[in-house]
Amino acid sequence: MNKRSSYTGTGTRIFDFNISAFESIAIEMFQFQYANNGIYRQFAEALGVDAAGVKALEQIPFLPVNFFKTHSIQTTTFEPQMIFESSGTTQTINSKHAVKDISLYRESFLKGFAQFYGDPEDYCIIGLLPSYLERRHSSLVTMVDELTRLSKHSKSGFYLNEHDQLARTLRELEKDAQKTLLIGVTFALLDFAEEHPMPLKHTIVMETGGMKGRKTEMTRQEVHAQLKEAFHLPYIHSEYGMTELLSQAYSKRDGIFHCPKWMRVLLRNEDDPLEIISAPGTDSRSGVINIIDLANMYSCSFIATDDAGRLYPDGSFEILGRIDSSDIRGCSLMAV
Repeated sequence: MNKRSSYTGTGTRIFDFNISAFESIAIEMFQFQYANNGIYRQFAEALGVDAAGVKALEQIPFLPVNFFKTHSIQTTTFEPQMIFESSGTTQTINSKHAVKDISLYRESFLKGFAQFYGDPEDYCIIGLLPSYLERRHSSLVTMVDELTRLSKHSKSGFYLNEHDQLARTLRELEKDAQKTLLIGVTFALLDFAEEHPMPLKHTIVMETGGMKGRKTEMTRQEVHAQLKEAFHLPYIHSEYGMTELLSQAYSKRDGIFHCPKWMRVLLRNEDDPLEIISAPGTDSRSGVINIIDLANMYSCSFIATDDAGRLYPDGSFEILGRIDSSDIRGCSLMAV
């Protein structure tokens, strides 16, 4: 495949395929990105990767996520329709993700939401994302904004710090037995839960991470315990995404995440980043998370994150924290 080639796997090929074809599509995506992404190609060559010899997922090089802080990661040459930027902190350099085709992101998050939660129109969708709304270029805000629009419910929308108004809205929705999704950054959900504890029988509470120094760092288990107690809920849901990806994984209980079929998690050895130590179908093991996101076709589909995790035989995974050498992201929770 020459450097001027265009990948033919858009649309149906990326999102709607027989799961048995995942590996062959991913290898084709690698070849396309190796040929058309100079930074990724230089990285692979520095590792001594023989691109023509890559025949399995475990042979694909995974680009360290921090490259998005220091380089423009683009496959093919284009003017981005949008640039997503990570939240970070005042002490960190933010990642930037140049998005060639925003419709790919939209299709990814809508199909992913439908897979795990159904039609947005079935819900009233409320976003409690103050730190994200206060800045531009948030992929999370872009996603939630579209979901609230598609829900078509009159009370769907965003809240900054209007906790009293949010409490009144949730009580009205509960009285009407309206199916509701409250998706929020962790520190804001904890603040709201402390100020307005209430039983929620018809509401899904979903945390997206995000302490950002606003409170003492907590484990996901501690966060969920507080929210479950405040809202009388058996489970708290979670969303796992990042600026550098165009897809999300979701957890409906116990912090165990499931990916849409165009996204897959593998584990690498922390001491040897080129060694894949676990993949779906193998025994449960712990390591550092590598992500394949086929929706990332015009940046890089193969991302080596700084998240420690545990991978289960069915392909589900759990986030255990951050590896010691990584910066603390604005959207991360601390290790157990």
